[in-house]
Amino acid sequence: MQVVIYTDSGGIGGAEISLSHLVASVSDRIEVTVIGTSELVVEAIARQRPQTAKIVLPKTPIHSLLAHLTALLQLRPDVVHVNLCTPWAGAMGLAAALILPGARVVRVDQLPLRTTDLLTWWRTRVLSLRVDAHVAVGEASARLMEDFYALGRNSVVSVPNCVPDLAEELQLLTVRPEGKVTIGSVGRLDAMKGHDILLRAIASVDGVQLVILGEGDERANLEQLAMELGISDRVNLLGWVENPRAYLPQFDIVAQPSRSEGFPLAIVEAMLAARPVVATRVGSVAEAVIDGETGFLVNRNDVVGLASALKQLRDDPQLRWHFGQRGREIAKANFTVKQMSDRYELLWRELLARPQVPRLFVPRPKD
Repeated sequence: MQVVIYTDSGGIGGAEISLSHLVASVSDRIEVTVIGTSELVVEAIARQRPQTAKIVLPKTPIHSLLAHLTALLQLRPDVVHVNLCTPWAGAMGLAAALILPGARVVRVDQLPLRTTDLLTWWRTRVLSLRVDAHVAVGEASARLMEDFYALGRNSVVSVPNCVPDLAEELQLLTVRPEGKVTIGSVGRLDAMKGHDILLRAIASVDGVQLVILGEGDERANLEQLAMELGISDRVNLLGWVENPRAYLPQFDIVAQPSRSEGFPLAIVEAMLAARPVVATRVGSVAEAVIDGETGFLVNRNDVVGLASALKQLRDDPQLRWHFGQRGREIAKANFTVKQMSDRYELLWRELLARPQVPRLFVPRPKD
């Protein structure tokens, strides 16, 4: 089987990291080619699988569609697996893949976002209805995509993002010594990640340190907010780091206060490292974090609820240990890379075993 992995992402985030795990772990019997519009991203995704072919295509609209079509026609893949950071991304790659005779097209939406632009909404819906399989990274995310783009119930399937279970994380299954509790958060410094809510919560949670791993446009605003709240001495914006998982031993609690998410890798990594998680009820987060069993879930933008959950974990080391242990059990059972790659391989084979879906005329979506 020949599979093309496609992304037009211009940077490395959770979606691209998950895609690199998939490329590295699929069967050696599958020939993989990574295609994208950023050399940096293509190289990062293909790095862990040395035999992977790589193609970087131009971004300019005039040459882009022709270049996409030419590359795909030369490869004649069995499956084109299109990974999308937003529902309206990847239109050029999707269009070219849908024109390709015989290929099965798989669309993977990492974030269940809606748009208010009618043309963008229409284009997203048209492309979504014509793929052979539409995937979201969680059940809740799948239902949101169906609702946002009028795709019909149960037309989008769920395959969660997963991460490797690293053996060295076994050393983390202990209660950390008494002392100041450290709360960690991983994610780019973007308003969508809700770090401002986390800072406001920390202001009312004494006896804790906060470490945020990530970089982005919100750094100056977050630094100013920390100063205004009088917590600059307890907050460390560490910036971008090569391997965030290496910092997990330093954290007693992992907080993810996002305003929007699909299925964040940082949460699965924290669970595999036996760390309790406090996160917001957005996207498919609740499919990983079980409220009161592996951590706490709070509402989006709920400063008081977030602070209360952090205080409860701050004051109860045994509860942190219990949540961490249970979280690791659940992550090992459901969210490792092998499970993700097995599900995608099965999906690809099932698509090749049945007729291609119509491209020009599609049946009316089910209610």
